[in-house]
Amino acid sequence: MQIWIDADACPAVIKDIVFRAAERLEISTTLVANRMLRTPPSRFIRAVQVPAGFDVADRHIVDQVEPGDLVITADIPLAAAVLERDAHALNPRGEMYSAANIAERLSMRNFLEELRGSGVQTGGPAAFSAGDRQAFGAALDRFLARRSG
Repeated sequence: MQIWIDADACPAVIKDIVFRAAERLEISTTLVANRMLRTPPSRFIRAVQVPAGFDVADRHIVDQVEPGDLVITADIPLAAAVLERDAHALNPRGEMYSAANIAERLSMRNFLEELRGSGVQTGGPAAFSAGDRQAFGAALDRFLARRSG
C-alpha cells in the first residue's frame, strides 16, 4: 500500500500528520503537485512535480494509484476516479469517500458548480479547523490500523 497526496491544496498540517504516519509505519508516500514541494528527509516520502495544467496532478495520481492505495484529496472527481481503481480516498477533513457516498458528493459538487456558473454566490468551504485536523488524524489512524491488522 502507498499513500498519495493531492498536494496543491492540501493543508500543511495534514501533510505533517501523513508524514509522521509514513515514518512510523514505513509507508511509501508521494506528494503530487504542479509546483516544487518540500518534504522532510525520509526514505518513505517523496514529491513529484507535474506540469501546470488543469487536472494534470489528478491524472498522474489516477494513472499511478494501485488497488488498496490511499489518496488524500478534497477533489471529489479525483476521489471518484480513485474509487473506480479500487483504491481509497480520504479528504483532509477526515471523511472517507466510499461507493456509498461518492455519487451524492459528485451531485452536490456539480449542483453548486452550476449555481456558481449562473452567478449565484455559494460561498466556499468553512475554514479549516482544529476539529478537522483531529477528525483527519483519527480517520487516517483507523484506516491504517485496518490495513496493518
